[in-house]
Amino acid sequence: MTTEPTVLSAREGAVLTLTLNRPSRLNALDFSLLDALLRELRAAARDAGVRAVILTGAGRAFCAGGDLKALEEAKVPRPGDAFYTLASTFHLCVQEVRWMEKPVIAAVNGVAAGGGFSLALACDLRVMASSATMHQAYTTAGLVFDGGSSFTLPRLVGLARSLELAMLDEPVSAEKAARMGLVSQVVAEEQVVPTAKALAARAAGRAVGAFARAKKLLNGSFEQGLDGQLEAERHAISAAADSPEGREGIGAFLEKREPKFPGA
Repeated sequence: MTTEPTVLSAREGAVLTLTLNRPSRLNALDFSLLDALLRELRAAARDAGVRAVILTGAGRAFCAGGDLKALEEAKVPRPGDAFYTLASTFHLCVQEVRWMEKPVIAAVNGVAAGGGFSLALACDLRVMASSATMHQAYTTAGLVFDGGSSFTLPRLVGLARSLELAMLDEPVSAEKAARMGLVSQVVAEEQVVPTAKALAARAAGRAVGAFARAKKLLNGSFEQGLDGQLEAERHAISAAADSPEGREGIGAFLEKREPKFPGA
C-alpha cells in the first residue's frame, strides 16, 4: 500500500506551494511530517528557480499543532523527551522559514493552533480565511510556546497583548487577527490559496535579493542598537547596489521604465 506524503509540493512557475497533508489529524505535527517539511524547506531555499514559497494545509485545517497522541504513543519514559525531540526538528523548520532568502507566505485555510499558530507567525505574510481561527493553545494544555512564537508574537502585537493571549488562551477570529496585526489579509475560504498565490507571484517578480536583505535587517533589528543597525544597513545597501538586481533597479529608475529583475 502506498503511503501518501505528509507534505505535498507543487510548483507553478517561480512559486512553490507546500501543503501539510495529514487532514485526518488536522495536519498535526508529528515526526514524519516535520522531517518532510524540513527537507522541502531546505530544497526550496537551495533552488534558485523558486522565488516565493506558500505554506498551507490540506482539508479543513492549517495545522492543529503538535500531535499529542503520536507523542503519547512514542512510549518514552519522560514526555519531555518526546517534546524535546519534536521541538528540535520543528525549530529547524522555523529557522528555515525565518532566514530563507525569499518570501514565505502562510495561507491559513483553517484553524492554526499551537505549533500551527507558531508556524504561521514565522512566515513573512499571512492570508487567513474569514472562517478560520488562530489559537495559541499551549497554556490550556499546561505547556508553553515553541516554534518561535514567544519571539514573533510580541513583535507582531506587543508584550501586553501577547501576555493576554498566553494567560486567557482564547481563540482569535480572522477579523480580530487582522485588527491585531497578526495577518495581512482576510478573504473567503475558497480564496485563501489563490490570494496567497497572487501575492507570491507578485513577490517573485520583484527584487527577491533586495527582499532577502530587508528581511535579514528586520529580523536582526531587535537584537542590536541603532548604531549597529545603521552599520548593517550601510553594508546591506552597498551590496544591494552592486548586485545585478540593484544595477537593474537603479538603471530602470533613471531610464523611467519598469525594471526587469534577473530570474523574475
